[in-house]
Amino acid sequence: MFFHDGSFGGMHLIWWIIWMAFIIWIFFIPTDIPYQKPKKEKPLDILKNRFAKGEISKEEFEESKKLLNSDN
Repeated sequence: MFFHDGSFGGMHLIWWIIWMAFIIWIFFIPTDIPYQKPKKEKPLDILKNRFAKGEISKEEFEESKKLLNSDN
């Protein structure tokens, strides 16, 4: 396990790699963290959800969709 000079060899490097992997995981991997701000829904997505739930009719959906697309 020890080399002639008393060092562990690559063990120091392995710990640095483990710590760097842990830090990268903390900042980049978790996507649904509790208490994270929800992503904003686009108006067209909200309109599609309301149509899918049956809250608005097809005519209302088409009319609102045309109105939203004309703003862009």
